[in-house]
Amino acid sequence: MQVEIVLLVLSLLFFASIFTDKIGYKFGVPALLLFLAVGMLFGQDGIGALFSDDGAGYMIKTETAEALSTIALCIILFSGGMDTKLTEIRPVFAPGVTLATAGVLITALITGVILFYVFGWLNAFQSVSMSMALLIAATMSSTDSASVFSILRTNGIGLKHNLRPLLELESGANDPMAYVLTTTLIGVVTTKSSVPGLEIVQTIVIQLVMGTVIGFFFGKGLVELMRRARLSNESLYPIMVLTACIFIFSVTYFMKGNPYLAVYVGGLIIGNSKFTRKHQTKSFFDGLTWLAQLVMFLMLGLMVRPHELLNWHVLFAGLIISIVMAFISRPIAVYLCMVPFKKFVHKDKLFMSWVGLKGAVPIIFAVMCKAESVPQADLLFNIIFLCTIVSLLTQGTSLSSMAKRLQVATEPVKLKKLEHFDLELPEEIQSSATEIEVKGDMLEKGSHLREINLPPQTLVIMVRRGEDFFVPSGQSELQEGDQLLVLTDNDVEMANRYKEEEQAEERRFPTREMIEHTRSYIKQVWKKIKENK
Repeated sequence: MQVEIVLLVLSLLFFASIFTDKIGYKFGVPALLLFLAVGMLFGQDGIGALFSDDGAGYMIKTETAEALSTIALCIILFSGGMDTKLTEIRPVFAPGVTLATAGVLITALITGVILFYVFGWLNAFQSVSMSMALLIAATMSSTDSASVFSILRTNGIGLKHNLRPLLELESGANDPMAYVLTTTLIGVVTTKSSVPGLEIVQTIVIQLVMGTVIGFFFGKGLVELMRRARLSNESLYPIMVLTACIFIFSVTYFMKGNPYLAVYVGGLIIGNSKFTRKHQTKSFFDGLTWLAQLVMFLMLGLMVRPHELLNWHVLFAGLIISIVMAFISRPIAVYLCMVPFKKFVHKDKLFMSWVGLKGAVPIIFAVMCKAESVPQADLLFNIIFLCTIVSLLTQGTSLSSMAKRLQVATEPVKLKKLEHFDLELPEEIQSSATEIEVKGDMLEKGSHLREINLPPQTLVIMVRRGEDFFVPSGQSELQEGDQLLVLTDNDVEMANRYKEEEQAEERRFPTREMIEHTRSYIKQVWKKIKENK
């Protein structure tokens, strides 16, 4: 295939995914689910089949999918660690780590045992051994970090009792446990031999300890290196951090530690330290993380054949696993793990149980099963893919409403994002930057800046008029339509004062307007039809 054709197809896929993210944000649909949908649309049963000689669509090789997924997940975990503040996770460190380790193990054991007896009782499959049932459960046992980071942060869900940092810590740190369980059980299933329980425990402990230690020390080392380095081109600092991310992952793998835990810990250390061009580096990783998620979910969508998901065995197994994990194994694991921590009430635990989101990680584990020639690996891949879709459709789309129903949601303080100014403040500065558009009613008492009613502890530092910028003083005359760059220490009052303006802007979203116009037009047409009758 020509390179130009590949680039054209990739650009179309990326454009489609980017704009579906905009729609998903407005209507509460997880962007990751839409990325999967775009991949399936252009995949083997969709548009891709039209451009294939045999009509079967272009297929992604298992080895390619495994390699790209590993790189993408490495970047996502590293960036998630950089965005996690130690001050926020310190109060919830113990319960978070407990959920990330014991919670995953309990979830996998309960789910595996239930699946073994349910499938055996219904005789749904010809041969499902206990080790195979546990392998299916292990691949689905962790909460997906990409899904949790994306949904909680993109939707701006505010949660009480430090639930948000707790859930982000769990989702970022529980993949290593699921990884060890999955790889161990793959070995058991493929070799048909038993592995001593003590050896499994030893492997888990070594991987977790080595991953934590290596990530910590290499993260500290990189921060010190960046403080001492004097690079001629400042754009190289984000590249240095990306290189360190890949280096930590690779070194940890060869030192028999868990590379996913190492990159998360390394990102956590780096993100909570001071170094040159820190904000530029974090912005670079924000974009890179979205690219990694987009590539990973698109690729996984391209791998699946939607018609195979409608197979009776796949539908039955996928729904059984989804129900068991959402309503039995995940809640039991959460309640058992939270026994030592009395500060979490019943409603907190219910919400934790509901945030058992599945995403790319289970599908990546399923790809690993295909690469290792696990029996019925294709069937396993389709089952896990269906479970991921069910999880994102049910749990992912209902997080906000569930948080409100359980009364664990808080109203987040949302200041208007900067659109006409390019300014970023260091994390050490507690003030917030926002912008205000001068309206006619703001000029009723006078057009001078000093006559504008602003909240206390608020300072206008720049004005944009058309394409011109100037630094104002109290005597500066303002005009309707001017954009004011504002620094404030009073986020709440500022957000409340201009909340109506922001809501009005959101109502101008083109897709929503189009829907309203279409609805109105249909009503008019229906009215005329009835009149003609």
